[in-house]
Amino acid sequence: MAKVANNSSTSIWNPKIERLSEVELKDLQLSRLKALLTKLQNNDFYRDKLKGHGIANGDIGKITSLADLKNLPFTVKSDLQDNYPTGLFSKPASEVSRFHCSSGSKGKPIVVGYTTQDIATWSEVCARSLACAGVSRGNIIQNSYGYGLFTGGLGIHYGAELLGATVIPASGGMTRRQITLMQDLKSQVLCCTPTYALNIADLMLELEIPLETISLQIGIFGAEPWSEQMRKQIETKLSIKALDIYGLSEIIGPGVSMECQYSQAENGGLHIWEDQFLPEIIDPKTGMPLPEGEEGELVFTTLTKEAIPILRYRTGDISSLHRTPCACGRSMVRMSRVKARLDDMLIIRGVNFYPSSVEQILLSHPELSARFLLVIDREKALDTLSLQVELDRQTAHKWGEAYKGTEANPLHDRLKAEIKNLLKDLLAITAEVELMMPGSLPHSEVKAVRVIDKRAKK
Repeated sequence: MAKVANNSSTSIWNPKIERLSEVELKDLQLSRLKALLTKLQNNDFYRDKLKGHGIANGDIGKITSLADLKNLPFTVKSDLQDNYPTGLFSKPASEVSRFHCSSGSKGKPIVVGYTTQDIATWSEVCARSLACAGVSRGNIIQNSYGYGLFTGGLGIHYGAELLGATVIPASGGMTRRQITLMQDLKSQVLCCTPTYALNIADLMLELEIPLETISLQIGIFGAEPWSEQMRKQIETKLSIKALDIYGLSEIIGPGVSMECQYSQAENGGLHIWEDQFLPEIIDPKTGMPLPEGEEGELVFTTLTKEAIPILRYRTGDISSLHRTPCACGRSMVRMSRVKARLDDMLIIRGVNFYPSSVEQILLSHPELSARFLLVIDREKALDTLSLQVELDRQTAHKWGEAYKGTEANPLHDRLKAEIKNLLKDLLAITAEVELMMPGSLPHSEVKAVRVIDKRAKK
């Protein structure tokens, strides 16, 4: 089996930048923040917003330290939607090399643009991220993120080529072919969403394909929140090291931050490339900055982007920041893994909870898979919640054999009752639980659909 070079997260792509001292980094960030505020004067939306905060015509004299950032306005998702398609751009279309956009599943799509320099920056941070995972020149990367308007595939692709790795642009879907590519081309690194990695693993089990026939060593997974329990499932089923990558289209796409193998082992979070992206954690209710280590909403300012620079973007992601030294030698701040998004919070009969909390309960049971669906409805004036979850393939086969030809299955009944009680005890929610056969729920190659809310249609 080919080895991932050095098995090392100490192989740093850009050591001059990634090992900057705190003083050097803050000086660079402040300089770039001032340049950004001048750049934002080219956009009507930001020019008016900054004027309302005492900064007009590029006057940045009030910005003397990074602490002054808290006095500047936020940008939120609705700002990009309200200015669809290019109202927040600071460059004319003639200087934009590429457009990407979101699906618009929660409103108008968000359009982002890249200049030639933006694409170079994106390639750089993705190369850093891949190196952070232990990938190096000559490794074979199977890139199963979607190519096209979704930012995932192309960002990883350019970063891999800049790093000198060999890319298989598999994109998403055609899962049987994905496995064949892994076998025939000896893929060492898999890049995709964590739920799609489980789809691949489960199909291998169904087809009885031995793990010895593939050469995977590392998985780089992102684009959706995923729990430690899901990480363990992926690592066990594919016999790989599973690492988290973070990004969002509004900031640049994948490559904003990345786990190294040291920080993954210690649950120490993801290194943020903060020479490019200035992070904050704020109280989501008051908007005030929170100190290091406290959990709140993650906010980013893009320090060098040209086509669509963003000031203090509220991501809606729940995280925290800390600067404890990492054994890999990188000096940049780390963010804790995103456990949930503010806009994913569900309210059922006055109880607030996140789908990720349900996932943690389900994946503590080896009889269950990671695929589940929460269906919210309303009967008369009351909200109802049902949980549909697929059985693990091996469990489904074993239980099916044990109770073949019978209508009742006491093992099903016991497990349903146990899950129902845990939801009630740990999350204070009441839900009807339905155990599904493997393959019953829709599978996604992009982002997993966890919730169907029928209340708005009534």
